[in-house]
This record gives sequence, C-alpha cells and structure tokens, in this order.
Amino acid sequence: MQTPVDGPEETPADRHAYPSHWEADVVLRDGGTARIRPIAPADADRLVSFFEQVSDESKYYRFFAPYPRLSAKDVHRFTHHDYVDRVGLAATIGGEFIATVRYDRIDAQGRAASSRPAEGSPAPGAVPDEAEVAFLVQDAHQGRGVASALLEHIAAVARERGIRRFAAEVLPANTKMVKVFTDAGYQQKRSFEDGVVRLELDLEPTDRSVAVQRAREQRAEARSVQRLLAPGSVAVIGVGRAEDSVGRAVLRNLLRAGFTGPLHAVNRAFPDAALAEGVEGVPAHRSVRDIPGDVDLAVVTVPAEHVPEAVAACGEHGVQGLVVLSAGYAESGPGGRDRQRALVRQARSYGMRLIGPNAFGVINTSADVRLNASLAPELAAPGRIGLFTQSGAIGIALLSRLHRRGSGLTGISTFVSAGNRADVSGNDVLQYWYDDPDTDVALMYLESIGNPRKFTRLARRTAAAKPLVVVQGARHSGIAPTGHAGAATRLPHATVSALLRQAGVIRVDTVTELVDAGLLLAGQPLPAGPRVAILGNSESLGLLTYDACVAEGLRPLPPRDLTTAATPEDFRAALGAALAADTCDAAVVTVIPSLGESSRRGQGETLATALRAAAASCPTKPVAVVHVELGGLAEALSAAASTKPHAPGARPADQPPAAPPEAPAPPPHARIPAYPAPERAVRALAEAVTYAQWRRDIAEPGKVPEYDDIDEQGAAALIEGLLARSGDPHGLTLGPDDAQDLLGRYGITVRPALPAPDADAAADAARRLGYPVALKTTAPHLRHRPDLGGVRLDLADEDQLRRAYRELTQALGRPAELRPVVQAMVARGVDTVVRAGHDAAAGAVLSFGLAGAASELLGDTAHRLIPVTDRDARTLVRSIRTAPLLFGWRGSAPVDAAALEELLQRVSRLVDDHPEVVTVSLEPVVVAQEGLSVLSGTVRLAPPPARDDLGPRSLPAY
Repeated sequence: MQTPVDGPEETPADRHAYPSHWEADVVLRDGGTARIRPIAPADADRLVSFFEQVSDESKYYRFFAPYPRLSAKDVHRFTHHDYVDRVGLAATIGGEFIATVRYDRIDAQGRAASSRPAEGSPAPGAVPDEAEVAFLVQDAHQGRGVASALLEHIAAVARERGIRRFAAEVLPANTKMVKVFTDAGYQQKRSFEDGVVRLELDLEPTDRSVAVQRAREQRAEARSVQRLLAPGSVAVIGVGRAEDSVGRAVLRNLLRAGFTGPLHAVNRAFPDAALAEGVEGVPAHRSVRDIPGDVDLAVVTVPAEHVPEAVAACGEHGVQGLVVLSAGYAESGPGGRDRQRALVRQARSYGMRLIGPNAFGVINTSADVRLNASLAPELAAPGRIGLFTQSGAIGIALLSRLHRRGSGLTGISTFVSAGNRADVSGNDVLQYWYDDPDTDVALMYLESIGNPRKFTRLARRTAAAKPLVVVQGARHSGIAPTGHAGAATRLPHATVSALLRQAGVIRVDTVTELVDAGLLLAGQPLPAGPRVAILGNSESLGLLTYDACVAEGLRPLPPRDLTTAATPEDFRAALGAALAADTCDAAVVTVIPSLGESSRRGQGETLATALRAAAASCPTKPVAVVHVELGGLAEALSAAASTKPHAPGARPADQPPAAPPEAPAPPPHARIPAYPAPERAVRALAEAVTYAQWRRDIAEPGKVPEYDDIDEQGAAALIEGLLARSGDPHGLTLGPDDAQDLLGRYGITVRPALPAPDADAAADAARRLGYPVALKTTAPHLRHRPDLGGVRLDLADEDQLRRAYRELTQALGRPAELRPVVQAMVARGVDTVVRAGHDAAAGAVLSFGLAGAASELLGDTAHRLIPVTDRDARTLVRSIRTAPLLFGWRGSAPVDAAALEELLQRVSRLVDDHPEVVTVSLEPVVVAQEGLSVLSGTVRLAPPPARDDLGPRSLPAY
C-alpha cells in the first residue's frame, strides 16, 4: 500500500471534534484484547516509536519502497486528521500502538477529495464516496487478527462519513493483507495492473460480511474464555499468612484439585523465610513481576484498594487473564462502580480479560487441567455439564446439588461464577461452550441479561447444537443486582422468557428445575414425541405421574401397575416392552421400596442394573425414574461409570501431580436420572420434549414471505416526509389518515371510523358508510374497553343510531370528552390484538393475543422476534392459552387463521423494513370465518434506534 496522496493541510476550522464514540475494546483472534481509537496530534511520539518497531519488509509492503523512518511531515500528516475526509485509527495495548489504519477520501481520478464542496464545485450529491485505505501492523502482532478488526471499525467510520467504497493497492507478495480484504465478506472487485493488486470493496454490509464478522467474534471470544479456563500456570495474588485467608484457601483448593501446571503464591508482605521455603509447597513471591517464566492466569484476592497495583504488575508481566475475587466494587455503591470501571479499563489496556470482580471463581475438571480457582473446597466431579452463574451463593448451591445427585452423570465440565460480570459475561461463556467438546449441556443462572439481542442470537446457535437451560433471578422485582452493568430492557419478564424459548432456550423457574432438566438432558437421548409410558410398583404413584404428564401437555399412556411384589426382573421386562412399543416416546418408572428390611437390602443396586439393561435395549428413548425412600437407587443409577476425581492434596513445587486413571464415559442408557417426586421428573421430561421439537423445527426453517402488493419504497418516502415535517427528534404518533396510508402500503387495510361530534354528524357518517353501523367512544380512558359500555353495535337505522348516541352521552359524558366515532359493521368473529415495537436491548418484537380485559389480566400474550417467518406466525397464533377460541372451541366456528397469520407477517415486514416504525398497534382485529377486519391502527415513528449488533465487533463500553 503506497503512501496516500497528500491532501491540503487542514486548518483548525477544518477539523472536527475528537470522535470519542469511535473508541472501542476488541477481542483479538488469540483471545487477548486491544483498544481501537482515533489517532490524534498528541500521538506523534507513539507513532514514531511504533514505526521503529516495524520490520523493513512490512514498511516496504506499506509504502512500496524502502522507508526506514518517518519524516516530520509524515508524522504530522499521519497524526492530524479532520475525522471526515482523513481518518486514522490505531490499535493499542498498554497505551502503545500495535497497528494503524488510515483512509483518505479520493475523487474518481484518485486525487485527494473533500466532503465540503468548495466554491464552484459540484452539488453536494456529487461529493466523492470513495476512499483509499492503508494498514500497518507491528510484526510481533501479525496473525492476531488486528488488521481484520481495524478493517471492521474503519469501514463503520467511513460509512458514517458518507464513504461507500474502499480502494486499496497491495503488492502481490503481501498475501496476508490481500487475505484480510478478500476474507472480509464485502462485495469486491479485484484487478492487477503495473505489478500491483488493486482491490475495491463495497462497504455496505452483506450477509456474508456479517457471517464472517460473527464467526470471528465467536472464535475470538471463545479463545479468550479458554485462556481463563485452561491456563498453563496460575498465580494467586494475596496469599495471606493467616490460615483462613481467602488467598490461602484458593491456593489450597488449586493444590487439592491437582492443577497440572506451575502454581505461584504472591504477597507483597511475604517475609524472606516464605520466599525461601515457599507457601503450601509452592514458590512464593512478593510480586508477579518476580515470577520467572510466563503466568497465564492470576487469581486476585487482595483488598479492592490494592487491586490496581496487582493488575499493573500482571499486565507488565504479560499475564493473559484475571479472576478477581475481591469485593468492594459496584455492589457497594457509586464509589465502587467507579472503581469497577477503572478496573476493567486497566485490565483491557494490557490486553487482559477478567472474570469478576466479586467473583466466586472458576473450575475446569478436564484431566489435562484440573483447575479449581474458586472458593469451593473440592473440585467438582467431572462430567458433561457446563455451569455459569452470576451469584456465588447460587453457584455453591448448584455445585452442591449436582454433587449430591451422584457422580459421572451429574458432574461438570466447566464452572464460571462471574460475580459482577464487569467484563466476561454469559455471552462470552456461551461462545466458549458452543464448540467445547467436553460440554454437552449448558446450565445458566442469570440475574440480568446485559445484551439480550446478542444473548438471544448466541443462545439460538448454541441450542441448535446442545441443550441450554436458563433460570433467571430477580425476574419479578425488575431490579438487577447493583453490581451488574448493562443495557436494561423495558420488556416484561414474560416477554423476555417467550423470546428465549423462541431461540431454543429451555426456560425454567427455579434452581431445582435447572438441575432436574440438566440431569435428564445430560444422561438421556431427546424424545421423538410426547407419548409417555408409565410403569411401576405403586398404582397411586403411577396416577400422580399420569396427572403430571397431562398438566405438562404430554400424552401419557395408561399407567401399568406391576404391584408391590414386582421383582427387578419384572421391572426389566416391563420397561423393555414399553420402550420397544411404537406407541411410546419416553418412559417414567415409579418405584417404592418393597416390604421387609431384608428385601430392601441391596434392592437399589439390583433394580438399577435391571433398569439399565432394559434402557440399553432401546437407547433412542429417554427413561426417568421416580423413587420414594429407596436408598441407594439414585446413586446406583448414575454410578454406571464413576469419574470421581482424585484429590492428591499438597505436593512439592517440583513434583508434578500423578494423573488419575481415566474412566470411560458411560453410554447414555447407563445414566438414568432419578427424581424424588413425579412432577419433577415429568417437568424435566416435558422440557426435553419441547426442546426436541424445537430442534426438529429448525431443521426446516420457515420463510419470510414476499408480497407483491407491498410498496416498500413508497412507505420509506412517506416515513421520511412525515419525520421531516414533524421536526421532533423524539418522533411522532401518526394521525388516523397517515397511519392508514402507511399501513395500506403494506396491504393492511384499516376500516374507516368517521368522527361524530354530535348526533347529526353521526347520522351523516352512517349514511356515508351504510347501515348497519357501530357507535363507539375513542377517549383514552374508554378506548378498547367495551366492558365499560362505550360501544353500541348493529345499529340498523338512523333512529337506533340517534337513540344510542343519546344513551351513550347521558351515561358516560359529553361528546367532547367521549370523542365518538361511527364505523361500519363487519362480520362477527373473535377480537384480537396485534402489536409490534422496538426494545433498545432486545430488538423488534411482534406480539399477539385476544382482545379484552381478561387476556390482559392473565398476561395471555405471545411474542416473537422480528422478522417473523411463516412458521413463527403459525406458532404465534397457537401459543396463547386462549387459542382454542380461534379454532372452534365448544362448537363455535373456527376463524380464518391463514388471514391472521398473513396479517402478522405483514406487520413484521413493515417494522423490519423500516426501523423508524417504532410501534404499531392494531386493536381490535376481528377475525371472522373468512377474512378479518382491522378496526383501529396506531403507528408511532421515530429516528431509527442504533443497532449495536450490526456494527463492528467490540466489547461493551465501560
């Protein structure tokens, strides 16, 4: 890339204010972080130092000629920008440049151009929209994805400044930079002339460029979490001399777990004796800087006021990541929140990611790592469940419950307790779990969702590969824990829950249900349908299980009572026969202990062996067991292949721990979950059935339909004109005529309602519309409330209309207060409500329910993320509890569901095509046997909200 064409030197009047909103932290390919920011005049010394560290070959590739040093004129040109036609960005670590990118706006002849027309220049529409772009990356940081991240950010800046195309000239030998451009996913042209490769990139995002960006995001964020969960070496900072100090407890937990790499104890107050002898058998140091060799992970346990010093030492030593257990941050109030912001900024400035602060710690049970950098006194049993919590207390409870429910089946692969999740969040851990071969099921306890739009996207992708079970705390209080930062959603919890289920998330309400579902999903195959066989030695327990299945929407078969005299062989034969039947998709076995102490002895293990043998005969169908006071059964069912970890205890620093023997993973049929109550087993099974159906549905995704009668361009022009005339930056609510015009351009016809300020006007309106008519009020306190008597229907003539008008005004108030209107009667049907709106955090949402106070009171409304496919619209209509009223309940005529689904998709298209449409409300929509009628429509417009999910990759600002 040759030197950009020199443009005129800018004057102070040419310069724009420093664009601080372009600053961003990014995760690089190897999991480290860097900060991207605009280059400013004060960066002259940093630029010179950076250039001196770049190899001659890289300089040649950049300037097409030997370029050993920058001249004073070069430094001035590369650090002085107007932030419109000339823009430079730098990637920094520790405040120093590691890479730069610059664009210069050019005209059609490749000469420096300006976005501000000079006297006698072409009209504003002729302002050049092309720029030449050039990169330079320090050799030590090449291959980390720095240039790709800079390209995303400089492209976003260019689009903001009206530039639509980038041009770049690259030497053919500079294959790395050619690949940066060609792999970006933008539409591009490529030519070869005079020994130079010329590339032209259209900067408009494409499906491919977005897919490339998100794939890079996943790899980078997953790698950043992997560096925290699988370190090669660990330093514990704050190992006190007191036996009960937090730092010493963490060090002991690491030793007890048998961590496979070097360990170091750090405390600035260690006496000379400790430095000579070590602590707990590991080397001791007063600072991380004193540790010979690399340190991958630092666990920080010092008081909050000493954390900055520890982080600085870690950054200077090249530590890759931090787990901060120290408290005294955002959970403690405004002062702590400022301290937390400073902590994140400091860690990122050194390229480190952090878990915490106020964290419980992290665990990785892999035999290659055996990491217990947490306050849990024992390493959890190895297994296939990944566990993430935002609460240390809940993390303790979950680890304890999984431990009590047996080993092998219920062990974990990794555990992250993120505390205040100031940096690493559930989104990052989802990125890691997505392709983690050691995790089959993901369990998450969340108290807030900082980025619901991104979480939903990641959850949908993860759920397509492995089950994701989520329980959300603080869902009714509406108050997130004080330590948690992130964008808040205005959506009710029920709406968020529905959207998560649409994304394939298994939403449960309690920690108990979280564990119950995880047990089943980790140990059993997904059911092919809702048909459940029930068998056992207690008729009453079987009936309770049957009732629970019906309550959960399953299709239970009649329970089979084996009687209390049933032997383990009877159970084996009955379960084998049930699973072999084509009428069964899953089985629940109920067990009570046999009478007599001698018959109980060893019964659990014998019965478990029989049930596993029966399940092995049909390994494609899940089995759950409900047991009542049968000691040893749950443990025996889950102990088919125990992987209980070896606890070697303390060891000398120079002696590696002995590796525990590898235990073979038990096959699915050998790991049968057991539950102490029928409803718990059935609820877990019902969640598995729903999730399995979702997996089948996404295999054949729906389509967003195209309608020939939609006037997208006309709607866009109308919206632009309405917003321009309004002049209100907060937007406007459209009047009835404008709303009907806009909706009509998307094939949504709203029945006219003519104002009736007096009885004569009402009669005139009725003559224009034709009898029969309806008379109704539109006052805000009476709107959509027919139960309050503000509606008169089927008025067949003028006499009835005038009488109704008189009764209405006498009963409810003056016409000026009631705002009555007259509307033609439509075919009778079911009154429904269709709404759509934008939420700043979650995105655009489509909602549907029946009209009336009863549905509002019960919260019987269904939701889907926009854009809505034909499959989404079909399930949306059928997912409300009152849906039977639409499909012939108690002999009534079914309504035109196809017309209703089409309306939902047209509203979805309108909101998706035009983000300026921030709310749409159609109420009521009367759905008849044939067709439907929209009786009222309200639309609000506003400048489109920012889409943080479509911009360049970046970490949340702090």
